[in-house]
Amino acid sequence: MNVKITRNAAKQLKTIIDQEEDKDLKLRIYITHAHGDHAHYGLALDKPTEEDEVIETDKEIDVIVKKDEPLLDGIILDYLYLPEEGFVITNPSKGNTGDH
Repeated sequence: MNVKITRNAAKQLKTIIDQEEDKDLKLRIYITHAHGDHAHYGLALDKPTEEDEVIETDKEIDVIVKKDEPLLDGIILDYLYLPEEGFVITNPSKGNTGDH
């Protein structure tokens, strides 16, 4: 599984994670719903289970994803300031560029 976190997203995430009291929590990226050949994603702080895989990223943030879920492989987590400020998750390797 491959997960990429951009510099902007890592900066925002580290602030959130550093404020969390439970230091065992990690970032979870999950599918909120899927249709066709792509999915929509969500974020949460959580602890991994037996059904999960923990991915180490180059931004020193571990990400929990569900094992063997192809729509989670290749996701990119970014933080944008325009047109709205917030996290954006896309998976260009699966045709999901976030344009709908």
